[in-house]
Amino acid sequence: MTRGNQRDKAREKTLKEAAKKKSVNTLSGTAFQRKKEDDALKMREKQAKADAKKATEAAGGGKKK
Repeated sequence: MTRGNQRDKAREKTLKEAAKKKSVNTLSGTAFQRKKEDDALKMREKQAKADAKKATEAAGGGKKK
């Protein structure tokens, strides 16, 4: 049953390569920091929008279901 063994070996090799690719950070220090700040800004904007929507619904501006 060499064919089954080949399949298992190939699967193990592929899993190892996939694990290596996930753990590699391709961003430099400044680029990583900039990305973190951009992501944080987007999340703050999203949260502010959600808070504004909740406030309008609480004030009676929302639609009733």
